[in-house]
Amino acid sequence: MKRVFYIAIFFILVHPFCHAQKLDSLWGVYHNKTQADTNRLKAIDKLIWLYKGNKADTALILAGEALELAKQSKQKKYEAEALSTMGVIFGAKGNYPNALNYFLKTLKICEETGNKTGEGRCYNNIGTIYKYQSNFLKALDYFFKSVKIAEETNDKKGIGITYNDIGNVYLDMLDYDKALAYYKKDLKLSEEANDKQGIGLLYGNIGGVYNRKLDFLTALDYYTKGLKIARDVNDKSGMGYCYGCIGELYISMANLKLATSYLDSSIQINKEIGDIDQERYAYENLADVYATTGNYKAAYENHVKFKALTDSIFNADNSKQLGDMKTEFEVEKKEAELKIKSDAEQEKLKAIANEEKKRQQVIIASVAGMLLVVIIFSLFLYKRFKITQKQKTIIEQQKVMVDKAYDELHEKNKEVMDSIRYAKRIQTALITSEKYVENSLNKLMKH
Repeated sequence: MKRVFYIAIFFILVHPFCHAQKLDSLWGVYHNKTQADTNRLKAIDKLIWLYKGNKADTALILAGEALELAKQSKQKKYEAEALSTMGVIFGAKGNYPNALNYFLKTLKICEETGNKTGEGRCYNNIGTIYKYQSNFLKALDYFFKSVKIAEETNDKKGIGITYNDIGNVYLDMLDYDKALAYYKKDLKLSEEANDKQGIGLLYGNIGGVYNRKLDFLTALDYYTKGLKIARDVNDKSGMGYCYGCIGELYISMANLKLATSYLDSSIQINKEIGDIDQERYAYENLADVYATTGNYKAAYENHVKFKALTDSIFNADNSKQLGDMKTEFEVEKKEAELKIKSDAEQEKLKAIANEEKKRQQVIIASVAGMLLVVIIFSLFLYKRFKITQKQKTIIEQQKVMVDKAYDELHEKNKEVMDSIRYAKRIQTALITSEKYVENSLNKLMKH
């Protein structure tokens, strides 16, 4: 969902583009050790966010320096911010164990200093990492903690965004009804705050759910609403996304003419803003449309464009991985130099890890026990089924034997009766009746 991108940057507010003079000014403040530590920390914090967008490696190293300066000056607020920044960057790089490690450190500081807002954001960040790892139950646990704190601090924007995060988890779990319920909760808050862009993105999310439920007309209605709002606020990224979604939806609805029109619009606007990922999906869908209509030349051309963009992303990812390896080495080296990880912290992390391991073992044991019970019960039912089947077979065999014995007895009985009747006929034929004898005697006596 496109909303995920905007959620990811909620806790890392991107500063406006700064010209070289401002960069020089910030660097000047940071390197000037006569400045108060607070001023230097503010300067490096701004530099981190400025570099984070296009030079994440530099931002990561600066965050390590900010962490050391914050520790030296005992500025817990900036220490937490530096740790959180490192967690966010590692999360964006796909290094989830490191990201989780830094977020847990941030959470500890927020709890110690009573920073409830920061605590709620940490819960949200941790939940996001667990979601990326497909550990949906843990993700929901931390998201609900985040919502609770946001409600306590009356952070309506935080509540809405976490509602959206919860909806995304339920969507991944294929629980469409709950996903819709939380998206609509977020939508209500966005409407109350008159957050047009947020409403547009949520319409897209809701349309996506109905699309998965194969309720195409409702999905089209929400996608269209999202597109209208994106146009109103000139959100080109949202427009490109909605064009692509509607085009793909019309393919499912077998309206290939409209599908082609919307996919062309998606390609045009995504090419304009440089969204290669959305552009390539539009080419892929167009290739399917042309293949369906028998225009194999156009289908081939669009597939080639899709493949070329996919390869470019793959090659870029390879280069990024090499850069990430170098960066991680530099960061680890920097951390070693700055002695970020103390023995006490390591012990606490090990304790947390051991506790987590125990919890997982308990869960695994419980699940294994339940599975064992199910297996035993299934075997019992299977055994009873086999016994019943065997008894049924024996009964059927006995019935056959009884029927056969009955037929044989009936046949014997018939033979006996036939013999008796035959004997009777012979007897009747051979023995003279008493009346005939009497008549014969009478005739003889008359003579």
